Amino acid sequence: MTHRTPSVRVLLVEDDQRVARVNRDLLERDPDVHVVGSAATCAQGDALAQALNPDLILLDVHLPDGSGLGLLRHWRTVGRTTDVALITAADDEASVRLALAHGAFDYLIKPFTGARLADLLARHRGRRLPVTPGPETPRLDQGSLDRLLGVQGRGAEPLPRGVDPHTLERVAQTLDEAGGGVSAEDTGERLGLSRVTAWRYLEHLVRTGRASLEHQYGHSGRPAKLYTSRPADQEPLD
Repeated sequence: MTHRTPSVRVLLVEDDQRVARVNRDLLERDPDVHVVGSAATCAQGDALAQALNPDLILLDVHLPDGSGLGLLRHWRTVGRTTDVALITAADDEASVRLALAHGAFDYLIKPFTGARLADLLARHRGRRLPVTPGPETPRLDQGSLDRLLGVQGRGAEPLPRGVDPHTLERVAQTLDEAGGGVSAEDTGERLGLSRVTAWRYLEHLVRTGRASLEHQYGHSGRPAKLYTSRPADQEPLD
């Protein structure tokens, strides 16, 4: 069975309706991204965040009834841990530092490119925790936590040319979720990548110790390459 990329439910908090429409159109170019609500004020944004419980909130700073930074601080104070990214014309260092201090995971300065917004979505997907059935809180190993924090392993080398870090994390997450050996073709189908592109990323994960490779021999005589996620505690120590 082919598994689709996890869907992302987005709330926009933006008082300029023209900008909100443009952002909605850019976001929904990705068929797995759905803008579930749009607010023009802090009060509306807070109400919709509670009612809709989105996966991701894109928040402006300058709003008619207050500051988006104040709204972000309020959410963190009451325990809302939803991923929040600022999309704003506020380009002063103080605003950026406050946003990051209050837990924003990204900050886009207007005007921005569609590619940069796609990068934001990829980073959000890379931070998604696995869904655990029932009331139990999911547990993390160090490798999963490092991916959540965007931390590279100690001594990690720069990525080769043509290897995008966020696509790499999506491929790694697909292996984690598969729970067993998957081929490059299957990985490509799950992520909307070509088989060759998926193979290149899988081979990089093998070289860096984040995946293992097995050859499965069938009746055709040509071995199939199956890739499996390698838990952090199985990685060789330096």
